[in-house]
Amino acid sequence: MTDVVLRLSVRDLAHADLASCGWAGSDHHLADVARQLERARIGEVDYLAVCPATDIPVAKGGIDYQVKDGVGTLWQLAVHPALQSCGIGTFLVEAAELRVRNRGLRQAELAVEENNPRARALYERLGYVAYDRQPDAWDEQAPDGSLRRYETICTLMRKELA
Repeated sequence: MTDVVLRLSVRDLAHADLASCGWAGSDHHLADVARQLERARIGEVDYLAVCPATDIPVAKGGIDYQVKDGVGTLWQLAVHPALQSCGIGTFLVEAAELRVRNRGLRQAELAVEENNPRARALYERLGYVAYDRQPDAWDEQAPDGSLRRYETICTLMRKELA
């Protein structure tokens, strides 16, 4: 068995990255990410890309500063499926928390689907604490290109940042 070590960096996600982010979701999802990049341009959100030396994103996620006053809300976090459980999600969340702290904020929040225990375990390991539950919904693209409403229940989690 050989260990492979990836040297990772984090940077702002760019429109040019979207073509190589098909692993993160459908064309409909990536069109939404493109809209979020416009919000990043005016400072309402940060949208991060985690990249190895190739500079092609292997993880992505946003921080929305408009959801709740004084809080960075992490959302749309995703790691390439082939690279999950390799520490990349931890790297992404820690980079996002640094961005939140750099804005002078001391609290990060996120919502995790209740049917995603692996992600919840990661967030708990990183110090996030559940404080509520709420329904959520979004349009999801089917394989035939049609849109359908996806409905779920999310656990809301928060962390006090040092």
